[in-house]
Amino acid sequence: MDFLRRFLGASAQNSVSSTAPADGPLALASPPVDSVPAELDVDAAINAHERWKARLMDYLEGRSQVGLDPEVIRRDNYSALGRWLHGVGREMLGHHPEYPMLLARHRYFHEQAAEIVELAQQGEWERVVAILNGGYRFASNQIIILLKSIRHSVSQESA
Repeated sequence: MDFLRRFLGASAQNSVSSTAPADGPLALASPPVDSVPAELDVDAAINAHERWKARLMDYLEGRSQVGLDPEVIRRDNYSALGRWLHGVGREMLGHHPEYPMLLARHRYFHEQAAEIVELAQQGEWERVVAILNGGYRFASNQIIILLKSIRHSVSQESA
């Protein structure tokens, strides 16, 4: 599936490491062990998000033997970041004005990822690439921006 690299460009290839540890809702197995700590560690949250994206790209590029279920992927509380956001993260960050938007963007990200998998399974590769470069990328970037914004707000509160 090298065509994805052509459409996504070198930056997408460089941002996705095929050796990244697995984490996320890519199969019907039980949820993976959390890799995001209980305390606020935005870098760990971002890394968990990036690892999930790497697993999806591994699947799309044919480097993964793990089957994907779009209905599982749609569950935004199944990935490590999602479990954290719906659990301890909600307790710690729920009062921040950015938090509802972070949840919404995370949910949208999982919707886009599920749509990508459905289209890939149907062989609709042009549509896969369009979503990867559109809503999926937008939502992913927004998640990272919002996490960093919340981290900044938390540091301002403690100062």
